[in-house]
Amino acid sequence: MNDHSANAVGEQEEALPGGNMGGATRVGATVRRGAGAWSPTIQRLLRHLHERGVTWAPQPLGTDEHGRDSVSYLPGIVPQYPLPDWIWSDGVLTEAGRHLAQLHEASASFDTVGGVWQFPVRQPAEVICHNDFAPYNMVFTDRRLTGVIDWDTASPGPRSWDLAYLAYRLVPLAHPDNGDAINSDLGERARRLRVLCNAYGSGQDPAHVLQVAVHRLHDLAAFTEARADQGQEDIRSHVGLYRRDARWITAHADQLDRDVA
Repeated sequence: MNDHSANAVGEQEEALPGGNMGGATRVGATVRRGAGAWSPTIQRLLRHLHERGVTWAPQPLGTDEHGRDSVSYLPGIVPQYPLPDWIWSDGVLTEAGRHLAQLHEASASFDTVGGVWQFPVRQPAEVICHNDFAPYNMVFTDRRLTGVIDWDTASPGPRSWDLAYLAYRLVPLAHPDNGDAINSDLGERARRLRVLCNAYGSGQDPAHVLQVAVHRLHDLAAFTEARADQGQEDIRSHVGLYRRDARWITAHADQLDRDVA
């Protein structure tokens, strides 16, 4: 499928901030980024999600005349660090958990035969994970979650793989000195972790989410270190941060798993 209708002469290209992978450009009502071998699979995934009611994902629009991947632009605010105070509300936390559950429920029936993915497939491959379901990839309108962007790193995996990363970013499950986290005590973080798990549903246990979060962060540290070794020196400092956060979760797992009213 080609998207030639969105390439009207004179439309300006605007580089978009946000996400961790970069390279997105807005052209009118569309977002373009360099295509990869995985792009047709992601376009098919987005189509599948829309057919199953996930209308807050971008609509797939094929490729433009330059061969770039094209999806619809989702209007709204995409928060950047330092995150605004309202991001830490229970309302946003609950909405995020419910949106992630809807994504996973809709993606469970996606036909993965012949699929090509930018990120590895993880077992058990219960659903299609977004793999970067975090505030910087969320779109808000009037402080309500109305969209999620940057789907090109999606791949099959367990529900908890996505939920653990969302918990890391939005509970947060991070060392108090992590500048991306809100200043809150262990009791409040334990409460928010339970709120998130309850909003997601499907019997997700906070203790298991904590275990997966540690694994997730060590995996992210290794991935980030490899990218830094390939020339992205500006992200090397994140490697130690992720590993420190993983150690902090391990050291406080019992307190974070408390049932706090």
